Amino acid sequence: MTSNLAAVSYGVNLSPESLENVLKVLADAGASVSSESQGGDERFGVHTADLVVDADTEAGLLTVRRLVAEAAEAGVDTAIVSGSLRQAPRKFLIMDVDSTLIQQEVIELLAAHAGKREEVAAVTEAAMRGELDFAQSLHARVAVLAGLPAAVVDAVRQEVRLSLGAAELVAAFKEAGHVVAVVSGGFNQILGPIAEELGLDYWIANELEIVDGVLTGKVLGSVIDRAAKEKYLREWAAAEGISLEHTIAVGDGANDLDMLSAAGLGVAFNAKPAVRAVADAVITMPYLDAVRHIANV
Repeated sequence: MTSNLAAVSYGVNLSPESLENVLKVLADAGASVSSESQGGDERFGVHTADLVVDADTEAGLLTVRRLVAEAAEAGVDTAIVSGSLRQAPRKFLIMDVDSTLIQQEVIELLAAHAGKREEVAAVTEAAMRGELDFAQSLHARVAVLAGLPAAVVDAVRQEVRLSLGAAELVAAFKEAGHVVAVVSGGFNQILGPIAEELGLDYWIANELEIVDGVLTGKVLGSVIDRAAKEKYLREWAAAEGISLEHTIAVGDGANDLDMLSAAGLGVAFNAKPAVRAVADAVITMPYLDAVRHIANV
């Protein structure tokens, strides 16, 4: 039995030597290259090798991924992607927000206005590494915001910057007729305008409680945590009639793990070690639109 896969290599210094190494590992894994193509731009290079592997699809995919990951060179990442996903006429992309769609952690920007940025950043890091319960850590971090004027939210919104290539990634998926969603452990008050500007199909985050123009230090309703992210991936994909094998999830922290695992392709974007270790694909350069090359969009 044969399976069709693609090896998509990308990096800011994608050299002929690094590609030779990838192709050798693929050959040693029993994968034959049926075609090759080059892509990318002045920021990073992309090389795609279409593969035929004499193995069961799932087993072959996992084996090739493991071997390529073990032989990876610094500065060059290679995603092994199923032909089914790359050729799907309609795909579903879902992303985390803080440190994924945007460059910053919003809770840290808010905490800076309370003089608590370093304290909150340490808790955020521990939560993203999976050392703390996300919901409990979120409540603790939001509590330090109590008493801040609501105008701080508007100020922080102006500080937020999209990740490099984020707008281009969303535009490419939308133009090709695919579905784009984000699910965030951050806050609706920040995400709403970003979602509208990008034209996202689905989005959700936590809601900061504001009473009489002042932050109370609480969030309203259930926290968007690790389990919720997977739940929305499944619900939204089903609503669009898109199978899970044709979904791509992108994130950086431990609270993204269930979502990345459930998706057809889980991508770790400049992620914590625990996330990189289990993701299907890894991006270690700052350009989020590498995802479009991985997904063949």
